[in-house]
Amino acid sequence: MSNDKIYLFEDTMSTYLCPKGHNSTESDYCSECGTRIQGSSEQLLNSTELPHQQANFTNHLTCPDCSAPHELNSGDFCEICGYNFVSGAHGEIPVAAVVSDAIKLEEPSQVPKVIPLYTAATSLSWEITIAIDPQLREPESPLPPDNFIPLNFRLERPTNLIGRTSQARAIFPEISLDFDDAISHRHAVLNLNPDGTLMLRDIGSSNGTKLNNVEVKPMIDTPLKNGDEITLGHWTRISVSSSRNDGL
Repeated sequence: MSNDKIYLFEDTMSTYLCPKGHNSTESDYCSECGTRIQGSSEQLLNSTELPHQQANFTNHLTCPDCSAPHELNSGDFCEICGYNFVSGAHGEIPVAAVVSDAIKLEEPSQVPKVIPLYTAATSLSWEITIAIDPQLREPESPLPPDNFIPLNFRLERPTNLIGRTSQARAIFPEISLDFDDAISHRHAVLNLNPDGTLMLRDIGSSNGTKLNNVEVKPMIDTPLKNGDEITLGHWTRISVSSSRNDGL
């Protein structure tokens, strides 16, 4: 009979066993060397499974469109650009329905309007404010920092990754939320479109993302508007604001 068992211990922080023998504070990739930790996210240090018993195979693909790493068990789409690894189609991320008079589809009989790349975006500026909201804290969550100063960012890049920095995995988010460990390293993206619209996409985060207190579906683009609020992690709140530039 196999002795493979999973033992759970009460502690303030779970520790996970790296295949190379390191004690990792991350459940998916070793926080020391970056090696992927096999098994479920609940597999703790005291599991009796030995490193040589774990599968030895390549766990990543490279997206041919944007060169982002893609885990084999994370779905058929690239979490950054939406490339379909099954069909080879490009940018197949579905877009949530928009209820807005400002965005209308062209009639088939009309001549398509040509918009120069990111020219329209210069007439609309997007900014986000990152703050800690203690009211978002769950009973099992740690206490939030009491000296956190809100951060303001102006979004200028087409793609802005929200997540936490990982030197071992070479993850350096444009919007780095390292102070909240309930946020995934690659948690979500804010995509600035050529027409000036801003989209939110959860890219398969562990704990999910809420927009105005409603959980968003992973890998679906949701349009944002002035005044929207994104909540994620233990107690992180991101406020979205837009303004039109005069004279354009």
